[in-house]
Amino acid sequence: MPTAPAPGTTVTIEAVLAGRLVRPLFQPIVELSARTVVGLEALARGPAGSALEFPDRLFAAGAAAGRLGELDMLCFERALEGAMAAPVAPPLLFANGEPAVMDQPLSPRLMELFASGPSFRTILEYTERALPSVPGSLLRLAGQIQLGGNGVALDDVGVDPMSLAFLPVLEPEVIKLDMSLVRDPHAAHSRTVAAVVRAEAQRTGALVIAEGIETEDDLVTARELGAHWGQGWLFGRPGPLDVATHRYDPAAASALRPPRPGFHQPPGTPFEVASARAPRQPGTAAGIAAALDRVRDIAASDDAAVIVASTADLPVPLHELAGRARSTIVLDRPVPGEVAVAVIGPGYGHAVCIRSAGGPELVIVDDLPTVAAVSRVLLNRHTRG
Repeated sequence: MPTAPAPGTTVTIEAVLAGRLVRPLFQPIVELSARTVVGLEALARGPAGSALEFPDRLFAAGAAAGRLGELDMLCFERALEGAMAAPVAPPLLFANGEPAVMDQPLSPRLMELFASGPSFRTILEYTERALPSVPGSLLRLAGQIQLGGNGVALDDVGVDPMSLAFLPVLEPEVIKLDMSLVRDPHAAHSRTVAAVVRAEAQRTGALVIAEGIETEDDLVTARELGAHWGQGWLFGRPGPLDVATHRYDPAAASALRPPRPGFHQPPGTPFEVASARAPRQPGTAAGIAAALDRVRDIAASDDAAVIVASTADLPVPLHELAGRARSTIVLDRPVPGEVAVAVIGPGYGHAVCIRSAGGPELVIVDDLPTVAAVSRVLLNRHTRG
């Protein structure tokens, strides 16, 4: 077991990593009707009483030393070790992933822990900061997690409208509403987020968690926002597991959608995925121009939209096509013989796929699940972080 330094001792990030001095604390996540504990979220802390005790300084020190990846992996390892050593294991363990290092491979220790067969399902939480920065790595890591029978969650939904655009692309098992929605549920933004999340949860079977529940009124608000589960000080503050007396719901893990290995890495090209669900048409110059005009009109009307393009070599300049889109992602590995562009926003999607072989063919898709599938194919060819 890691040995804590004496109080007042100066602790460096190198010492934290060498001594495995990250401490996991655990906060309960509860079912809002029965208030039974369905899982725990692991939160990382450095050595108690040191300058690196709290996560903001701990992760800042890791980033400054160029060792953020090691620190993030250590936090994940310590969370699993803590949950596995508990007298009674939780049904679900939620652990956070640092967006800046999501392209790193799993550590040998982490693979060893997963191979030992934990009795609980692990849910890896992504924050929306990961969405524009490492979308390809995010989907590849989601695929790895699913292979092990575990799941993913999208955290802090509602802080940035872009998280709503990526919801159908990631299709997480869990959607976590940011606490700002609970604090101001009647704001127009909060109502929009709740409506989009509710529709996505109904479509995909995702469970919705509200964060920041501190009072009984917050609990009522969380349920009105569509949350099934929740977490916050009303139910318990983060603490060590050796003093916890949680009443776990043994059926909690089965309440989550079963894992779907391969879902985040669909086979085929963008054109093949689109044409399997929508009709092909001749790729005339006029037809292609009209289809791209539609993309441009959508992007011009919504600053929450995200555009994913297979190449910058489009009949319309990309900067014109992008309009007011919040993020534009251009692949660094284009699909040979194809041009594809998808625009996806809160609750909607539109994609144009063109194939040049054998005479230009065009497929136009407005169905959100299909546009999301086309986007997944595209983003899996994006390697830049």
